[in-house]
Amino acid sequence: MNQELRIKICCIASVEEMLMAVDAGATALGFVSKMPSGPGPIDEDLIASIIPRVPEGIDTFLLTSETTADAIIAQQRRTRANTLQLVDAVEPGTYRAIRDALPGVKIVQVIHVTDADSITEAFSAAREVDFLLLDSGNPRLAVKELGGTGRVHDWTISRQIRDGAAVAVYLAGGLNSDNARDAVLSVQPFGLDICSGVRMAGKLDAGKLRDFITAARNAMIGIRG
Repeated sequence: MNQELRIKICCIASVEEMLMAVDAGATALGFVSKMPSGPGPIDEDLIASIIPRVPEGIDTFLLTSETTADAIIAQQRRTRANTLQLVDAVEPGTYRAIRDALPGVKIVQVIHVTDADSITEAFSAAREVDFLLLDSGNPRLAVKELGGTGRVHDWTISRQIRDGAAVAVYLAGGLNSDNARDAVLSVQPFGLDICSGVRMAGKLDAGKLRDFITAARNAMIGIRG
């Protein structure tokens, strides 16, 4: 594991939060569109107004709960995010349709790690996407949980996915500065993804942000050393 650990700060809600995250060392930013539940959704017009101000070289993830290619493609064209984070299972043919319509836009499939079936789901999706993101939601509920739960899932399952998937993985779900080191050491992901763990009363907090990124990157130094 020699690459730089990627840090994705999710639930960005303003230009000020975007700049704070970038200044702290974020390599990717998450913008949450309409969701059935969970924190962080903002209007697509606001997302579209922030993304052009993101510095070059920073990945902009649009989190979408849409499951059809036409709807997902339309959202990307409105917001101009360079990465699509699909938080729910999509209809057959969706990945190929997105590739055809949006060349150069990366696709990230979220896998909500619940049990061993998540491994099969992850390996199947990995054949068609650029990255996996392992989170702690539950799409089986009547009101789907598609992220932002603040819960840690079973990292032993995540490690099996990380070791066997054909693409690199981001790890999400209940992360904070206290468990960032254990997360990196246990799963050795390509990147970490965090929303609530760097917020205070819903607002991005500079101190929590700094502590989280420091803890995560120090863990990487330990692995290399």
